[in-house]
Amino acid sequence: MRLDLFIQTRIPRLSRTRAQRIVKACGYREDGVKSRASDLVRTGETVYLVRPNFEEPSAERELPIVYEDEAMLAIDKPPGLPVHPSASYHRNTVSYILQERYGYDAAPRIAHRLDRETSGLLLCARTLTHERLLKAAFENRNMQKTYLSIVRGEMRDDAGTIALSMARPERGLHILMEVRASGLAEVTDYQVRARVAGYTLVELFPRTGRQHQLRVHLAAIGHSIVGDKLYGPEREQPFLEVIDNGGLTPALIERLGHPRHALHAHRLTFAHPLTGSELTLEAPLSPDLVRLWEALGKQAVAARAHD
Repeated sequence: MRLDLFIQTRIPRLSRTRAQRIVKACGYREDGVKSRASDLVRTGETVYLVRPNFEEPSAERELPIVYEDEAMLAIDKPPGLPVHPSASYHRNTVSYILQERYGYDAAPRIAHRLDRETSGLLLCARTLTHERLLKAAFENRNMQKTYLSIVRGEMRDDAGTIALSMARPERGLHILMEVRASGLAEVTDYQVRARVAGYTLVELFPRTGRQHQLRVHLAAIGHSIVGDKLYGPEREQPFLEVIDNGGLTPALIERLGHPRHALHAHRLTFAHPLTGSELTLEAPLSPDLVRLWEALGKQAVAARAHD
């Protein structure tokens, strides 16, 4: 088997082009001879990929506090900051920053998850007991969640409900979800806040909490989220390009309309884990999405003036 194909079998998310670049940049045989993508791999042979020293991507590390008491902490997570460590992020994560701020043993416990690109409200518990209560509220759907999003196209109805079953695809990227009749039933209510030429600012109320639910539901009704690399007009092609190129390019950002998907966790209403009384917390639309919406409005005005 060719070396580039062999690497693909070991790291399935890589494209053929990316595998070839990896071989060219850092592929060596056991005796130290530089490898080529066309080299044949034989039984018993060892191939080394000698990577340069790891450099963690930068990310916004400020964690504005929305609410804090002896039971819980609510922060306004900035876009681009992962919640937990991954292969690419270690120190630039919410969990690590909380440990820096509060100490390892006293660090608040994260009660749910947000995607790295999604901004907004993130709840943490100060004790194990309160962590269990908050997580149970999410799992039992006793947490009223509201998101804000900028989507492609002008949504016709001012309000409505998207009820579509979802499941993982039978082939392709393992991180994807898709609408499928045999999947689990998922429901999202929505209400339009504003429209400009070709775009809508919409408020989303997920009744269920499936991974990528809002992104999949909006794409399924023809209104994908601006900047979405998996469920936009080009499906997962932008995501694959990011992997191949090692990041976003100006041309790709222009195609996407924004460097990240325009989704923001805006509001949570739930029973306080200590008092049991109803509590509503809000994080205003993140600055980058405010600028995006303003820019879209200016474009619409300029287009009307030109016409």
